[in-house]
Amino acid sequence: QVQLVESGGELVQAGGSLRLSCLASEGTFSSLSMGWFRQAPGTERDFVAAIGIGRSADSTYYADSVKGRFTISRDNAKNTVYLQMNGLKPEDTATYFCAARPRLTFAYVATRPSEYGYWGQGTQVTVSS
Repeated sequence: QVQLVESGGELVQAGGSLRLSCLASEGTFSSLSMGWFRQAPGTERDFVAAIGIGRSADSTYYADSVKGRFTISRDNAKNTVYLQMNGLKPEDTATYFCAARPRLTFAYVATRPSEYGYWGQGTQVTVSS
């Protein structure tokens, strides 16, 4: 059982930056694919970024809406995945969730929430205009 705990969400002005963290309880953290999703009220949970694709624990993939502004990274020694968010926009306002799944041996990016078996409780990011 993998437990995930997110932190770092807060109120920030448009154009600002935030770094979200997600601490995993799993001892074999490097064997996991990690994802960040976000959900605004009344909307579906949307894919943001993933890390750990195929044989590479550090390969990344991003949604078009955040490419060039957000960076996902991981520190396997700390069992932590990060989401550095720069150039924040009001439309980035949402609850951000960390998710985990076993990393496959072939290159495949899981972008649907149903593909992840473990979730954190979420952290709120609010971007004011």
